[in-house]
Amino acid sequence: MKCIIIDDEPLAIDVVESYLNQIGGIDIIAKCTNPLEAITQLNKQHVDLVFLDIEMPNLSGIDLVKSIENLPQFIFTTAYPQYALDGFNLNATDYLVKPIPFHRFIKAVARAKEKYELLNLKPSNFSSAEGPHIKPENDFIFVKSEYENIKIKTEEITYIQGLKDYIKIHIEGTNKAVITLLSFKDMLEKLPRNNHFLRVHKSFIVNVNAIKALQKTKIVLQNEMRIPIGETFKKDVLERLGV
Repeated sequence: MKCIIIDDEPLAIDVVESYLNQIGGIDIIAKCTNPLEAITQLNKQHVDLVFLDIEMPNLSGIDLVKSIENLPQFIFTTAYPQYALDGFNLNATDYLVKPIPFHRFIKAVARAKEKYELLNLKPSNFSSAEGPHIKPENDFIFVKSEYENIKIKTEEITYIQGLKDYIKIHIEGTNKAVITLLSFKDMLEKLPRNNHFLRVHKSFIVNVNAIKALQKTKIVLQNEMRIPIGETFKKDVLERLGV
């Protein structure tokens, strides 16, 4: 993978570069302290991943993302956790809050590598002799409900609720949930392995793009629904959302 680091603070660039050198597998092809210079680099050469600060002079990281067509994967690296929801709404691969712990950086890079491998997977490279055929992820799932298989676009799922042997899938724009006979484990396996779905409680999974706000023990969704945060999941939730 080829990456660019964009940050107006040279010391912050040094931290990311040091971490990448320890992990390996990613080539740094440019380091930019000026976001306008970074746009030139992005338009000039192929880039797979961008590490991007948010608060920068002339152009913020969020505005930079909005201004580039066909932007590669990007990971926000910022001292401002309040932008986390904006970051995920822009489909950031991850959101890291400075000072960035090394273990969180490793997880973020692992996510980026997994997405890179899925996006660049060539089916002809796999055969039954070499191993199982791997398919890129779809943006929908099928679940059986009321004697038929229902197609659901994953981006329209706001949250999923577990009820013993059943799952209730709540969909944006409708008051009626899809009920299916699935375990939580089976549901998690059906969902795409991207960063949009987060288990926040033993009985709840939420789409991070549907989150409006975080409270001490609850997540508030855009539709004002409040989802409890389980104590055993709280650390991962806060870490995942960069709070």
